[in-house]
Amino acid sequence: MAQHHFHLQADWPGGRDSTGQIDAGNLKTSISIPPEMDGPGVGTNPDEMLLGAAATCYVITLAAMIERAELPLKEMSLDSEGIVDVTNGVMTYDKIIHRPYAALKDGAGDADYQKLHKLVEKAESSCMISRAIKGNVAIELQPTIQ
Repeated sequence: MAQHHFHLQADWPGGRDSTGQIDAGNLKTSISIPPEMDGPGVGTNPDEMLLGAAATCYVITLAAMIERAELPLKEMSLDSEGIVDVTNGVMTYDKIIHRPYAALKDGAGDADYQKLHKLVEKAESSCMISRAIKGNVAIELQPTIQ
């Protein structure tokens, strides 16, 4: 069994309205509470980072599946939205909506489009971040395929 280890160092000076720093190798940025939650809004925040982890995992997984299936991909992009519910002062990361866009090259056949539709769905359940948050955060797909 292979294991991959990832590390993050966080420095926080203290207090809710502070701004900290994180360093995870290729990810180095300031962090703080977002303005929507009455924070200073400097750098990124856990809500954006969870959305970023889910979105990048999904799009990379989908790209790898399309490549393995040898589909004639013309272009692909992703727009994702995270929804945090605040009820009685309790914040809950409620839902992530992925809106993938994928276009195949001219001449792609019906079988290619059928396979692409299946992969768009399968990538969500195959992504390790989606599996990690399953049962806690709903994930919805709203694909556009051309």
